[in-house]
This record gives sequence, C-alpha cells and structure tokens, in this order.
Amino acid sequence: MLFPTVTFAVFFAIVLPLNWLLLPRGRVWSVFIIVASYIFYGWWDPRFVLLLGGMTLWNQLMAVVIDRAEGRARSARLAIAVAGDLAVLGYFKYADFFLVSVHNGFARLGLDVGVPVLQVTLPIGVSFFTFQALSYVIDVKRGIVRPAPLIDFAVYLSFFPHLIAGPIVRARELLPQIFGRHDPRRVDVSGAFFLIVSGLFKKVVLSDLLSTRIVDPVFAAPSLHSGLETLVAVYAYAAQIYCDFSGYTDIAIGLAILLGFRFPQNFDAPYTAVGFRDFWRRWHMTLSRFLRDYLYIPLGGNRMGRLRTYLNLMATMLLGGLWHGASWTFVIWGGMQGSALCGEHLWMEERDRRGWQELTRSRARRWVARLLTFNLICLGWIFFRAGSMATATAVLGRLVHGWGEPSPLVTRGVLAATIAGIGVQYVPAEWFTRLKAAFAQLGPVQMGFALGLSLLVISVLGPSGVAPFIYYAF
Repeated sequence: MLFPTVTFAVFFAIVLPLNWLLLPRGRVWSVFIIVASYIFYGWWDPRFVLLLGGMTLWNQLMAVVIDRAEGRARSARLAIAVAGDLAVLGYFKYADFFLVSVHNGFARLGLDVGVPVLQVTLPIGVSFFTFQALSYVIDVKRGIVRPAPLIDFAVYLSFFPHLIAGPIVRARELLPQIFGRHDPRRVDVSGAFFLIVSGLFKKVVLSDLLSTRIVDPVFAAPSLHSGLETLVAVYAYAAQIYCDFSGYTDIAIGLAILLGFRFPQNFDAPYTAVGFRDFWRRWHMTLSRFLRDYLYIPLGGNRMGRLRTYLNLMATMLLGGLWHGASWTFVIWGGMQGSALCGEHLWMEERDRRGWQELTRSRARRWVARLLTFNLICLGWIFFRAGSMATATAVLGRLVHGWGEPSPLVTRGVLAATIAGIGVQYVPAEWFTRLKAAFAQLGPVQMGFALGLSLLVISVLGPSGVAPFIYYAF
C-alpha cells in the first residue's frame, strides 16, 4: 500500500480514530494495530504476511532464550538468532545474485555448469524489518532492553508507518512508547500535517517528475542521450533519491505523530555535507547508526590501529552497499564510500600529525569542500542507480563523449525541480521553524483550507500515477 494514494488515505482515515479510541485499552489496541499493519503490508502480496509473522515469532523466541542464558551461552544463542535472520534475508535478497555470480564465474572459465536461477520474489521492506529484529535480539543480549511481551514486540516490528522503508527504529526507542500513556491533546497535529504535506510534495512533485522526465529515460538507454542530458540526469537523480526517501520519512514521521508516537530523524540536509563522514551523519541517519553500532564497533571500530580501522570502515561500507541490493553496482558504490571515508581518516591523521588547520575553517573553503563532496557523492549515485555495470559504464562514457548533441530532456521544469530538490537543503532551518509556527497558528478552517489547497497543487503538478518509493526495493 503506497502512502500517496486514495487507498491509503481511506485506510488511515479508518485507523486513526480507532487508534485513539482503543489506545487506553492496552492489549485491544495492540491487536488492532497489528491487524491494521498486517493489512497494510499484505495489500501488495498477502503471502508475505506469513514471513513477517514468522520473523516476529523467531526473534521473540530467541530474545527470551538469550535473556535466560548466561556467559558464553548468550553469545551462542545470539549467533543462532542472527544466523536465522540473515538466512531469511540472504535467501530472498541474495540467492539469485549468488547463483548468477557463480554461473558467470564458471562461464568465464569456459565451463557451463547450468546453475539454476530461483527467481525469488523480494518481499517489500524485508531489509528494514530484518534490521529492526536484529537490533532487538542484539540489544537483549547486551542487556540494553529486556524481552517485551510477544504482542508488544509484534507491534514494534510491524508498526505500519515504518514497516516498509524505515526509519530504522530500535526497540529501545519504540517499545517504551508502546508501554507508555498517550494523550491526544499533546499531539503536534499541525507539525504532523506539515511533515506529511512536505513529504508528499517532495515525492509526488519533485521526485516523480525527475524520474519520469529525465532520470529513467537516460539510465534506460544512455547511448541515446547527450552528455548534457546525462550530466543533468545524474544531478537530477541526486535530487530524486533525496526527495523520494526523505519524503517517505517525512510522511512516516508525520503519520506516527498523529498516532501518538515519535520516530527518530533520518535526514539532516545531507548535500550540505563538507565531507563523507559529515554526509553519513546526515544521510539515512538511522541506517548509519545501525551500521556503526552493530557492525563497525563490534568489528573493532578505530580501537585496533590504523590498518584495522580502514579494514573495518571498508567492510562496513561494502556490506552497507550490498544491503541496498544484490548487484555488483551496489558493491562498487559501497566500496567508493568506504574508500572516501578511509581517505578522510588518513588525511585527518596526517593533518593532526603536522599541526595543519582544518580546510573547512573559512567560508570559501567550506563551499569548496561541499562542492567536492557533493560531486563525488553524485559520481557514486551513478553506480547506485544503474541496473548493471554496463549501464554505469555507458553513463560515464556519455559524460565524456556525448557533448554537442541535442538535449531535449533538459527543460526548465527539470532544471527547476533539480535545483529545488538540492537547494531546499540550504534553506536555513529557522525558516522552516517559522513557517511551521505560522501554520500552527491557523484556525481549524484555515488549516483545513491550506491543507486542501496544498494537496490540490500537489495533484496538479505531479505526474499521473504514483511510482513506488525507491527504498521499497531495499
């Protein structure tokens, strides 16, 4: 079920009042929200509701047995829990990738081993709810959280605002809210609607427009497009993926607020970053923190010498790239991120050793660092967006050899949407704070009129139909 659809609007219009009606009734509310979340998830394919239910039962069972164990037995049981989760993720997401890679490897040696392709259907959101399940059992082992009642854990794992594409909400963040009391008078209704409308605008108007007008055509057939169209398509994709994913996050956080819950922030103007470390503190922040706390630090972090730090960074980002998709293009993208982070670490160590000043201390140098970081990020997005290495290579080739040709896809609308998607991140945060405050001061009739007008504008400006969110595929 897609957020920007009439179907979801009807679904949420039913769920919202029942949510507040049943919240004081504890377990009744829990059953209701689980059923609603399973309907939301099963709308695409009801079969995968069984997968979500099975993951819930497995991780709750393992959390209980981990909590009851002591010493090395806790680690052993955690290993079993993690192996089970990764086996599910590996089968659905990487089985065909592995088999095709094996087949291609033998083919290069002149051997036809006839490896079968399973053609496994990827369940929507499987990576997100698997990561949330992993964080739960790991935190139970670490003693950060205690095993919750099964029904509460089922709410945590299936809660529909974050189920499909995050944010990755940890058990320590959401379970206390499930246990707590909720007062509808304290709900920031105006702030929630502001987030939802802004998210819809970013997704339906900016992201979908850029996707249909230039990004999809260029990446589908790079050889048919000019160098200018290709360059604009690369920048347009940078704007598209930000507007698409941050738009989803805005809507998800806004929906959660209306239901009485708070999710962590997931984006913080990532294209204003002055380096790759800064970028990963701003982009998909809940994934960055997950990789840091559950992969990078357990590998040793930066506590085991320079070489081990670089190896840990590279391993973390390679696995982070592979998490996004079963393709060598994602591995290369992750390797580029890891290499950039290692390069920054090496530079900072050398700078500190020699006593040099930070390059970003002056405003001019900060802008140079921003521009360099942004363009390197866009270079990485080529591999992230390309469906294959051949496509990525073709796009890079057109950036070199495709100049001087007609560029009909580079229109004013495309340029305006690209500039808006990137430029909105440079708008001072206090401007948005003032705008939200002004919106909150409106009366109910005025606020309803403003919302209706905003939705009308989004409907008129957006393309016909709504494409799935990009991160639904991950």
